[in-house]
Amino acid sequence: MAKKKTAVDFEQSLGALQVLVERLESGELSLEESLTAFEQGVALTRECQQALSQAEQKVSLLTEQQGQPSIEPFDGSTE
Repeated sequence: MAKKKTAVDFEQSLGALQVLVERLESGELSLEESLTAFEQGVALTRECQQALSQAEQKVSLLTEQQGQPSIEPFDGSTE
């Protein structure tokens, strides 16, 4: 269940970050509002980076074979 929550949190954080970027790019925010939005964006970016780092570590653990990393080419097909 924690896996699902992490994925949902990442998606929500990414969505919120996209909304903040759109608001900042609109140019309609005051300086104070822009600074607040920027601070929120930095926090959301850190959350997203942390979630991606955790996912990368999990993938690394899952692809290890006999204690050694296994590097396999990714072809992108969904067979």
